[in-house]
Amino acid sequence: MVNIARGSIDRPIYTWMIMLIFLIGGGISFLNLGRLEDPAFTIKQAVVVTQYPGATSEQVAVEVSEPLESAIQKMEEVDYITSINQPGVSQIDVHIKSTYDGTELPEVWTGLRAKVADAGRHLPNGVQTPLVNDSFGDVFGIFLGVTAEGFSDAEKHELATFLRRELLTVDGVADVDIQGLPEEAIFVEPDLALSVNQNISLNAIAGAIANADAVNAAGTVTTGAARTRIMRPDGSDTVSEIAGLSLGQDGKVVNLVDTSRVFRDRVDNPRQIIRYNGEEAFTLGVAGIATENIVVVGKRVDEKLARMAGDIPAGVELHPIYQQHVVVEKASNDFLVNLAMSVAIVVAVLAIFMGWRAAVVVGVTLFLTVVGTFLFMGFFSIEMERISLGALIIAMGMLVDNAIVVAEGMQISMLQGKNSREAADEASGKTQIPLLGATIIGIMAFAGIGLSPDATGEFLFSLFAVIGISLLLSWVLALTVTPMLGHYLFKQGKGDEGDAYGGLIFRLYGSSLRLALKMRWLVIVGLIAVTAVCYAGFGLMKQQFFPDSNTPLFFVHYKLPQGTPIATTSAQMELLEDWLDERDDVVSYATFVGQGATRFMLTYESEKANPSYGHIIVRAENLEAIPPLQKDLEAFGAEALPEGEFRTKRLVFGPGGGDPIQVRFSGSDPVVLRQLATQAAQVLTETTDNITSVRTNWREQELVIKPIYATERAQTAGVDREDIADMFQFSTDGLTTGQFRENERLIPIILRRQPDGAFGLVDQVVYSTTSNSFVPVEQMVDGFVHETQNTLLHRRDRVATITVGADIRSGLTAAQVQTEVTAAIEGMHIPVGYKMEWGGELENSSEAQESLGKQLPMSLLIMVLISVLLFNAIRQPIIIWLLVPMSVNGVVIGLLGTDMPFTFTALLGLLSLSGMLIKNGIVLVEEIDFVREEGLPMREAIVKASVSRLRPVMLAAVTTILGMAPLLTDAFFVSMAITIMGGLAFATVLTLIAAPVFYLVFFGKEERREKKAAAPA
Repeated sequence: MVNIARGSIDRPIYTWMIMLIFLIGGGISFLNLGRLEDPAFTIKQAVVVTQYPGATSEQVAVEVSEPLESAIQKMEEVDYITSINQPGVSQIDVHIKSTYDGTELPEVWTGLRAKVADAGRHLPNGVQTPLVNDSFGDVFGIFLGVTAEGFSDAEKHELATFLRRELLTVDGVADVDIQGLPEEAIFVEPDLALSVNQNISLNAIAGAIANADAVNAAGTVTTGAARTRIMRPDGSDTVSEIAGLSLGQDGKVVNLVDTSRVFRDRVDNPRQIIRYNGEEAFTLGVAGIATENIVVVGKRVDEKLARMAGDIPAGVELHPIYQQHVVVEKASNDFLVNLAMSVAIVVAVLAIFMGWRAAVVVGVTLFLTVVGTFLFMGFFSIEMERISLGALIIAMGMLVDNAIVVAEGMQISMLQGKNSREAADEASGKTQIPLLGATIIGIMAFAGIGLSPDATGEFLFSLFAVIGISLLLSWVLALTVTPMLGHYLFKQGKGDEGDAYGGLIFRLYGSSLRLALKMRWLVIVGLIAVTAVCYAGFGLMKQQFFPDSNTPLFFVHYKLPQGTPIATTSAQMELLEDWLDERDDVVSYATFVGQGATRFMLTYESEKANPSYGHIIVRAENLEAIPPLQKDLEAFGAEALPEGEFRTKRLVFGPGGGDPIQVRFSGSDPVVLRQLATQAAQVLTETTDNITSVRTNWREQELVIKPIYATERAQTAGVDREDIADMFQFSTDGLTTGQFRENERLIPIILRRQPDGAFGLVDQVVYSTTSNSFVPVEQMVDGFVHETQNTLLHRRDRVATITVGADIRSGLTAAQVQTEVTAAIEGMHIPVGYKMEWGGELENSSEAQESLGKQLPMSLLIMVLISVLLFNAIRQPIIIWLLVPMSVNGVVIGLLGTDMPFTFTALLGLLSLSGMLIKNGIVLVEEIDFVREEGLPMREAIVKASVSRLRPVMLAAVTTILGMAPLLTDAFFVSMAITIMGGLAFATVLTLIAAPVFYLVFFGKEERREKKAAAPA
């Protein structure tokens, strides 16, 4: 077999070249690596929005959503479909199967548009063309609030256009999103008394307005060889010109200004209202190109804004709400600090226990492994983001092992008088294949995650890739750089230093191990008992899918009864703003009324448009200030805003925005669904006190007024249903009759009743085309009826579905509360034809675990096969794999002792821990086999081999445990750090005690055979 270590000493030029390439190339690659907050991940979701003015939510669901969903559902790429049906509008969310990656989505969206277009041709009259939005998942990570006190609405629009145009010129910027600008309209308010006296119908006014500024082709004139285009006459492009329009009816001509008031103003019910620190604002969201380094793009944007400062008018201020590039840069810098601290700790520990020479050798190898990983990350276009940085941290515990094993073996051999080449030959010759096998097993522990063909694999691929690259490099460098540096630094002894393992610690361990071997059955029973207790304790641990973010932000959600106008919601949000203004621990806040904010981070889910919804993004001084601030704010909200649903929510790593506890009911009858939802809400609140803010996504029913059309009288008078509907629209919200063009803006022209004076539905008049006169509306209807209607109908996979959601008390995890309510909800009687499903964090974590569960068996099989092939036997792999279930013991003790939850990152730490344990187990069992081949008795061979592995195993454990210490202050990695620290401490005992004991038990027959052969005849 080729000995790589000896070759690295004989031909050092190659090793030096590798070191220089890694050092220089890795440094350059690190500086140029793309930096993101989260992995580049495609949100596989598109939104289909269809307007159906005048239709009820039930009509929208049946006449619009149903045919569109039926067509969309035929696509094999579709996972599931949800829709929100409101009066006059259908919004369908199309979720694509997670097995399709980002490169396949453009073709999927093309197919979706074709399906929607085909189905759209068969929709009822009055339904507008469905619009497909496939940029739903764009992330605008540079999110600014813009205030411009004293500026007119038109000037604010001009400012927004200027800022957007300039920022789009910045290299690396993909898009700029503007939200919250004041919504204006040109209002035309006829004097109804004059209009009736002059017999001027609304249609006449509307017709004149509609054509006031229309753009039409006027033809061309050809004279000889020239062709000249004829322009249309200039339209009415100012408010005063619109007011001066002439109206003609029944042979009479009057000016619009003589019968109507024409003016420009804000609309009464805008789609959204935004304020920053209580001051009216609009938001500016900047999205970077996916392949660009967001830190570099962010700095370019900052530089551009700094250069534009002279062109931005005085009084305009840009306030950062969220700056992804700052967050990412801080995370990268913190990682570098943690990495430097980890390497320093490794070197310090090795210097204490192995001397400074070994510390330098292993430390340099570790550093080269890290920079080499950066080099290959650059080759494979893997960005530095939360997952890839986490992978490097996870790998740190396994990177040291290979170098320590080789360095320690080489150092011991040289102390015994062998030269460096012989020592390298001996140290690596018997360990290079076991170390390679153990390294591959460690990589395969994460293969199920990274190679998963679904969204989990896409999001976590960098985890698998970085761990795979770094561990393979650690093996290569341990067999090249470590021996070569050892050749230069390690001292050769004379061979008379005595037993290298004769120290006190080695002798104490040897004695303890002999006692354990003697009392092996008692040891095994004790291990089984401890494992059983720890597995029982696993159920006591708090479970959490993703931890809270370490960004000092939290959210406020406020929901008034369905149907509340946006002005009322805005006024109530001002009470919260006044309270926040008085708090010294609040740095800033941004208020959004009518819908949520622009998606400023990948895991942020913006609430859908709803006038009764208010939202605040609060930035606190630090993380420690958030819990008391939340508590005080919730107490104030409960007291000051009792008529609405008030709650606060922490920003979390990973998917967010949903309710921690959710249960869905599906079926055909909305009445039955509401009854089930009411019953479920009651069950939740009665079952546990840990449930708060129970709500349904259908919200409250709304009161509607419905005129009863007097068919015979109205038709005789020539008044149809549309005439009556238009009259009521004119008398209330106003009729949009044209557009006013102002540069790129299209401002609606709204014809409406003058709001001054008393108003009654029955007092209105409607124009009769038969008599060419106005007639009272009360003659055209047989009165009015009042109804309550569902105005927020949700469907899932074409079936009406109501969701009951709830929050949980602070300090608890969703998994804890879920266990308290599961049996009670599942014990409800569900009528035939209806079904109940769990949603919320249970569904999210279950889907993630199911995805892992599909891939882990194959990874596990490969790991087992490698361990069998390494030994060409069965018993040794069984010994090693018996240790793996026991690795949970230290994890449970660590997490329970620190009261930390078992999160998704802790799961990754557990996988890493399994890889470390298997690697140590392989090297130890292989060493026992080698020593047995020397002819020593079974027990002596076990003790000698185990003692020789004591220092590498202990040092690897100590360096890894201490190397994780800097992560204890990181909110994202703290659970993982505790998992590895506690688990590895216990796993070290398993490696040094349990593995030798199991070896003796499994090879007891050989020991008896040896004794029998050694006994005198």
